[in-house]
Amino acid sequence: MVPIIVLIVIATIDTKKYGVFVQKRVGQHGKPFKIYKIRTLKEGTHRLGHLDKSATSFGKFLRKTKLDELPQLFNVLRGDMSFVGPRPDIQGFADELVGDDRIILLVKPGVTGEATLKYKDEEKVLERQKDPEHYNRTIIWVDKVKINKNYVKNYSFYLDLKLILKSIFNR
Repeated sequence: MVPIIVLIVIATIDTKKYGVFVQKRVGQHGKPFKIYKIRTLKEGTHRLGHLDKSATSFGKFLRKTKLDELPQLFNVLRGDMSFVGPRPDIQGFADELVGDDRIILLVKPGVTGEATLKYKDEEKVLERQKDPEHYNRTIIWVDKVKINKNYVKNYSFYLDLKLILKSIFNR
């Protein structure tokens, strides 16, 4: 708990805004919930594919090490998220799934998962795109849905353990 508080204080000083970032995300059964992260971005407008340029130096460190996601342990304790599962998305993605793609919404979103690991450098991939929003919707999101459907269909305790260990040791 103390390390999270220290990171929040540093982020508050660094970004000149309260160090906890709160955003509405789509959770299990399409129910919205508030996700918590440590703030990493400077004030201003932030466009997809340019987030790393908007991050403070400390924010870049937090993002690279994924320490900005530590407050999501609170989401896990509250029951909004689990340790492993599809990442919770902003409205306009998971809540618009149709047909058998909606299987993803049967499980709680996770702090880590197969798609999270595959796209751990997603911001860098998007920075290289001419139209990051289009690339995200037509390439990355489509692949994430496929990966997450496979996870839900093949869920096991062993798979979750493997993904947790991969998340810890693959950074």
